[in-house]
Amino acid sequence: MSDSLEIQIADRPISARVRPPGSKSITNRALVCAALADGTSTLTGALDSEDTRMMIDGLGQLGIEIERRGAKPQAGEDTLIVHGTHGRIPALEADLFCANSGTTMRFLTALATLGHGAFRLDGVPRMRERPIGELLGALNQLGAHAASENGDGCPPVVVHANGLPGGTATVRGDISSQFLSGLLMAAPCASAPVELQIAGPLVSQPYVRMTLAVMRSFGVDVEANERLELFRISSPTPYHARVFAIEPDASAASYFWAAAAVTGGNVTVEGLSADSLQGDVAFVDCLAQMGCEVRRDADTISVVGRPLRGIDVDMNAISDTVQTLAVVALFADGATTIRNVAHIRHKETDRIAALATELRKLGADVLERDDGLTIRPGRLQGATIDTYNDHRMAMSFAIAGLRIAGLRISNPACVEKTYPAFFDDLIAATQH
Repeated sequence: MSDSLEIQIADRPISARVRPPGSKSITNRALVCAALADGTSTLTGALDSEDTRMMIDGLGQLGIEIERRGAKPQAGEDTLIVHGTHGRIPALEADLFCANSGTTMRFLTALATLGHGAFRLDGVPRMRERPIGELLGALNQLGAHAASENGDGCPPVVVHANGLPGGTATVRGDISSQFLSGLLMAAPCASAPVELQIAGPLVSQPYVRMTLAVMRSFGVDVEANERLELFRISSPTPYHARVFAIEPDASAASYFWAAAAVTGGNVTVEGLSADSLQGDVAFVDCLAQMGCEVRRDADTISVVGRPLRGIDVDMNAISDTVQTLAVVALFADGATTIRNVAHIRHKETDRIAALATELRKLGADVLERDDGLTIRPGRLQGATIDTYNDHRMAMSFAIAGLRIAGLRISNPACVEKTYPAFFDDLIAATQH
């Protein structure tokens, strides 16, 4: 793929049916649970992307065998056969490279504590800036020996493992829900029961509920209060192997729903419903507030574009779609304010600062705050969008290019992280 890609304006409202590839979040959670299970699991519809390859490679280095069967490269999907290890980590040592995959780094750090040996986890320079101290502290409260190699609370991480004893741990919830998800998935394989207490507000709660649902599918029930402040796991409890179907990625679907919104078109996403495991299906509720028509059926969710108005919205629960909504806001009547998403400053890039910079290039008036931003549409103009090696910057701003002439996406290849075929699928959707 070239260094930059010009997005072609849509010459008419988009009318399309699309099925994005499998959910990255579900794929990586299912891989962990299947890896720890008591037999061989089959994961269908698994996402094939950089992030999931990082997870598969990391599990492989930990001694867990995973086979690929029936790959569909064009669709970005795969069928994975995971040979579970009954809660054990076979490798005695490993040096794991996680690139910029937060789920891989956080989940495998927790997983490594179940082993017996020395493990090191590292990533790209940006990963070395992303906090992990809260996870390490919680694991150490449970009897593990895990540390930040440089002492700064960020990767590289070193784990000197001799099994996870269990007990009680407290973890802050306001930095990343991935810390809690990693702890939850490792906890059933601890030597004694585990209790996890959340200090402060828990960000991205739907992702924690997703974790609990995937664990339940593999036979492990977690006792949790309704507000997700306290979790109890009756460890040791075995995961059970199974056939598990992974639904399409709702975060990826947001770009196509947004395309309907900004072009006044009609897009139906297949394979998702109101009962999805993924909280990001609630993105369509934001579009409905902005004036779009939303239809939910048994296995599809459709958005019909209508005249857009600005809204004031708390996006803490669906923060992976903040960039998508920010781009839609460019075409609304009035200002849009996005609140309570301070934690996205710790993602692949500082997403609040990056959004403010790139939206201003296109002509918007943007007020940046610690926990969000306010976007006032202006006279729109083309520009080259810097993506900061953040897949969601590339995909969200591509939607603006359907309405703004001369918009180019730099480093379009960064979409390999979660959606390698994104630009092909976007072009196909505009040509229906």
